[in-house]
Amino acid sequence: MSDDDMQLSNGDIANNKEIKLLSTSAVNSWCQLVTEQQSVSALTSLLNGYRSACHYGVESSNALDADPCHTIQDSETFCTILMFMLNEADNLFRGLLGIKSSGSRKEKVEEVKNSSKWNTFKPLIKSYLRSTLFLLNQATDVEILTFSLARVRASMTFFVLFPSLLRRLIKIAVHLWATGGGTLSSYAFLIIRDLASVFSSDFFDTCFVKTYKSFIGHCQFVEPVQLKHIEYLRNSFVELCSIDMQKSSSKAMVSICQLGKILHQGLQTKKKEAFKNICSWQYTSCIDLWVSFISANIRDYDLQPLLSMIIQIINGVAILFPGPRYLPLRIKCVQWLNHLSSSSGIFIPVASLVLDILEYKIGKEGGKSGKACSFSTSTKLPKHWLKSRNFQELCVLSAIELLSEHFAQWSHHISFPDLATIPLICLRKFHETTTIENFRRPVKRLIDQVEQNVQFVQKKRDEVAFSPKDRQSVESFLQLEKFSGNTPFTQYYKSIMEKAAARNMVTNTKFPGAE
Repeated sequence: MSDDDMQLSNGDIANNKEIKLLSTSAVNSWCQLVTEQQSVSALTSLLNGYRSACHYGVESSNALDADPCHTIQDSETFCTILMFMLNEADNLFRGLLGIKSSGSRKEKVEEVKNSSKWNTFKPLIKSYLRSTLFLLNQATDVEILTFSLARVRASMTFFVLFPSLLRRLIKIAVHLWATGGGTLSSYAFLIIRDLASVFSSDFFDTCFVKTYKSFIGHCQFVEPVQLKHIEYLRNSFVELCSIDMQKSSSKAMVSICQLGKILHQGLQTKKKEAFKNICSWQYTSCIDLWVSFISANIRDYDLQPLLSMIIQIINGVAILFPGPRYLPLRIKCVQWLNHLSSSSGIFIPVASLVLDILEYKIGKEGGKSGKACSFSTSTKLPKHWLKSRNFQELCVLSAIELLSEHFAQWSHHISFPDLATIPLICLRKFHETTTIENFRRPVKRLIDQVEQNVQFVQKKRDEVAFSPKDRQSVESFLQLEKFSGNTPFTQYYKSIMEKAAARNMVTNTKFPGAE
């Protein structure tokens, strides 16, 4: 019963050195015997043939790894035995063991263990599972891998009874989740999620650690074509975390504390290597991951300590890299803070970080356009780009988009006239000093929209009779208008985001693989 057991014996087949050629007709006859008569002898032959099919085209130096007594005749035979076993093996084993299809998976595991026939069919089941794992490890065809994963998911009850095979399955599933993409990644994640949610809590710890390490490992270098997949990995990991919030929160605290230590080291030493670690895609992806986790769960769970720590880290990163070359990183920092503010309902001041962007002055106004640069996959800009017209335009448009998002979150709050005062002063100053009409026009429109909203909120505020200490009344102020979504500033914000999305789409199409 070890993992390196020989192929199953069928009569004297294990001792017969003659290599038998498996044909489609022979496989079909075995399939018929198994289906109609539940022939254990035919099932054993099928399992040995299935093992050969899973090793088809693979040269192995390990004599125990492949079946030396069978060889596949052609591709038709290969497909026949592969499809039959993947489709029918799970139901056949359940039928032989007398397991009902209803009931939870945990109950089924106990039912299989207690079955009087378990020890008899245990070698057959283990052979099927081992062969399928080998197929998942060796196959390169996406359709074969996807279908195999779907069938493996149906057999999870059996995998749980073989810890060594289950560990190999988790390793394979995590690898395919991180590298597969599309449907393949989705099917692999379903296996990971099932293990973490349905079976022992120990599986959650294993799945959490392996998926986290795999995610961080795949964020070392990011190209525009990988962004969608990285986003999927992040979102699916957050979904995995939601299965056990108590464990996830404690593990998140450890990770965020580590991020804080790295940042503290950078602030203290000011060494180039420390700066490089903080400005890396791995570090920023880790922040992005925990921002998404906190934002998804902050309303339902007490994550205030995590929220406080991650806000401090983000502000620290923005302060550590104040220069214009780090504009993409600063934009990410403000986006994270806006996201946390929106999901938590807590006011997070970002206006000063955004207004600093308008102070960047590199080169002459109205410079030449620079080469295309992907800001979504950059944390630092090349020097030559700072003198281009593109950089100046990006500074202005980014500031408008980030401020619009910030103001939109609080446009119906009773304190809006107060929080908009200083940003309005800075925006008016920029509008007066800049000479480029293409920059003046959108800034003037933002100023007008904010001033209009200030007047609207101020008028409503003057009409109320409650004091600022009446928290309940403050929270309910203009809530009907907020949920209607028809106020002028909300419509303005939507138009700004639509333009930003269209601009990003045009920019991304300039890079290989963007389609």
